[in-house]
Amino acid sequence: PRQPAKTLWYDRPRYVYLEFCVEDSRDVKVVFEDQRLVFSCKNADGVEFYNEINLYARVNSKDSREKRSDRSITCFMRKWKEKVAWPRITKENIKPAWLSVDFDNWRDWEGDEEVERAMVEQYAEV
Repeated sequence: PRQPAKTLWYDRPRYVYLEFCVEDSRDVKVVFEDQRLVFSCKNADGVEFYNEINLYARVNSKDSREKRSDRSITCFMRKWKEKVAWPRITKENIKPAWLSVDFDNWRDWEGDEEVERAMVEQYAEV
């Protein structure tokens, strides 16, 4: 049986970031749609993970990416409407048990655009 991956998210002026916390992931699939994200993978033990998120607002699916590391898969989705804060990641106003705000990366947007641009460029190089 598949289970949802523990997921952290945070909001920035241009992008919304999601981190699926699966160590040693394989068979990673990420499908970006305008209002939905579908994630699946397996871990080293063969456990299947699956998350489907109906997004709070529209994203530019063609300008959204994912980056896999040993510990997690990070997705960054380009917002359709930039500089509009997302109060939550899900369309529904309910918080699944597997979803949490990434408070380590959450901060005020004041002067944050240069930092965000650098982060995106760093991800894009991989």
